[in-house]
Amino acid sequence: MTKKRVAVLVSGGGTNLQALIDYEKNNNANYEIVLVISNNKDAYALQRAKQNNIETAVISKKDLQITQEEWEEKIINKLEEKSIELIVLAGFMSILSKNFTSKYPNRIVNVHPALIPSFCGKGYYGLKVHEEVLKAGVKVTGATVHFVNEIPDGGKIIAQKAVEVKENDTPETLQKRVMEEAEWKILPESVNEICKQLKNKLKKVR
Repeated sequence: MTKKRVAVLVSGGGTNLQALIDYEKNNNANYEIVLVISNNKDAYALQRAKQNNIETAVISKKDLQITQEEWEEKIINKLEEKSIELIVLAGFMSILSKNFTSKYPNRIVNVHPALIPSFCGKGYYGLKVHEEVLKAGVKVTGATVHFVNEIPDGGKIIAQKAVEVKENDTPETLQKRVMEEAEWKILPESVNEICKQLKNKLKKVR
């Protein structure tokens, strides 16, 4: 059975991309990453993609000096060119408009480094999330994989995994533990499961 064609959108180091690549390599995955798009030409994630012979594209609104609409149009054109069936946001530091998200209902997935509905929404990304977790003094945090709609972190939850907050944690140590214990596990598993469901839907239609 053919694997579902996945595009991963990235902005930075690409550790979640690496987790997806490793899962695909080491399991009989239901997906194949065929495209990595970055809005940052210096993102190390692009190197990770190239090392694994995955096609890359850099589409930067800032560098191209174009509007949000024009920028999204370029991304959509690239996704259509590669017949992408699922889009994964893995550390992608740009908000996508309703115009974009409505084209792909239940076909865009994001991983957020906290247990939604806590510590999420506009402005909550990267280390800021872990700083706020520590400020609040909660004992448990984690990661959430969810579908993407026009509301930041507002789409339906797919999977969550809890991670203990330790007394001597810094935002950096907490970020690392949340990645290792939660993000890198539930993101590939969720993508694999969604692609399996997409394959099964196709079987039924046939």
